[in-house]
Amino acid sequence: MWTTIAIIAVMVLYFIALYNGLIARRNQVREAWATVDTQLKRRYDLIPNLIETVRGAAKHEKETLDAVTQARNAAMAANGPADADAQNKLTETLKSLFAVAENYPDLKANQNYLELQRELADTENKIQATRQFYNTVVMGLNNQIEQFPSNIVAKMFNIVPEKMFEIDEVEKVVPKVQF
Repeated sequence: MWTTIAIIAVMVLYFIALYNGLIARRNQVREAWATVDTQLKRRYDLIPNLIETVRGAAKHEKETLDAVTQARNAAMAANGPADADAQNKLTETLKSLFAVAENYPDLKANQNYLELQRELADTENKIQATRQFYNTVVMGLNNQIEQFPSNIVAKMFNIVPEKMFEIDEVEKVVPKVQF
């Protein structure tokens, strides 16, 4: 009788440990996305200043500046890691903004522009690092959800796999540098 009670108690404790582990991983995924989101907000805040600086030096590049503004607005409206396409589009339009800026020697020497460019480059590096961390914790959660016996607990409590942050095909193309 005591043996049966001990076995049941151990199973219950093991079940609780599995459940708590899944919840901890799910919360870690949410925290990792919040970190990505914080860096994306920093990026959104820097872009209008950068655009205004470029606009002052390159008044006739309206099309590129408008594309960056539209991409920024779309990325800000995107919600959660499932909307990585909007973030990837913004990254692509920022590249075109920097290409435009290269054609303006006065702009390249402008201290405000240089500082904004440095800040944005730093932010892009932080976004990349936080995306990588996010994907690492998502992989941990998804692995645990798929492995036995935690997959049973995950299914019972509807803990589902999260989506990785992936880049689109456009960003996989290596840019050409010509002198």
